[in-house]
Amino acid sequence: MIAANVAAAETLERIGQPCMYRVHDEPDPVKAAALRDFLKGLDLSLTVGQVMQPRHFNRLMAMAARTPHREVVTELVLRCQSQAAYGPHNLGHFGLGLRRYAHFTSPIRRYADLLVHRALISGLGFGRDGLPDGAGEDFERLGVDISANERRGMAAERDTMDRYMASFLADHEGETFPGRITGVTRFGVFVRLDDLGADGLVPIRLLPNARYRHDESAHALTSEGGGPSYRLGDRVDARVVESNPITGAAIFELVGNGRPVGKKKRRR
Repeated sequence: MIAANVAAAETLERIGQPCMYRVHDEPDPVKAAALRDFLKGLDLSLTVGQVMQPRHFNRLMAMAARTPHREVVTELVLRCQSQAAYGPHNLGHFGLGLRRYAHFTSPIRRYADLLVHRALISGLGFGRDGLPDGAGEDFERLGVDISANERRGMAAERDTMDRYMASFLADHEGETFPGRITGVTRFGVFVRLDDLGADGLVPIRLLPNARYRHDESAHALTSEGGGPSYRLGDRVDARVVESNPITGAAIFELVGNGRPVGKKKRRR
């Protein structure tokens, strides 16, 4: 499939036809720098030169796979990446490590693929169902529209799944499930349940201590009273407090969990 997508883009370039590329730009340098700072606390490193390449992240993932931090590193690497989009200007596909890429294999499902098919039909003289004259002038606008519709569809899919999950959890309020912290904010932590994949918020008011400091760079909430702290990737047990099938939101509380805060070493 990937080979066919690459071949389609290469062919359109060769015959001088407009192409609706699937582009994936390099990661945001600011997010990459924040990831490097976080990794120092895990004794891992992301070594990159002047130009970031997929192999740098592949090397990091290989190192993380041998540690207890595999899941949290995977989560942060994904957040670090740019969002893929459609457009007529070739920016390459960073995630796949390809110089050019276009979606070609699903013309029934994706309009971008259909445009690529029509461009090939026009350029190779395969029939009358190709692009009309001057169609390439609309590719900029079409790329923006297609990308926006794709994201809208993905958001609708997530909302639907959240509502189904919330409906299920509504019948299990008071029950406890194992999970993992997938997000840390100043107002609480987000937890994803292992077996269900359901997400929920643990509001800071339901954490055992009254005052916490949000360390954004460390993705952690640290208790100012010397109690437990909570960090991205921590394993936890979460009790379902409330679940609303209408909004798709769930509220959890943590049961007997937390990362103990170690004593600071005195400087000599």
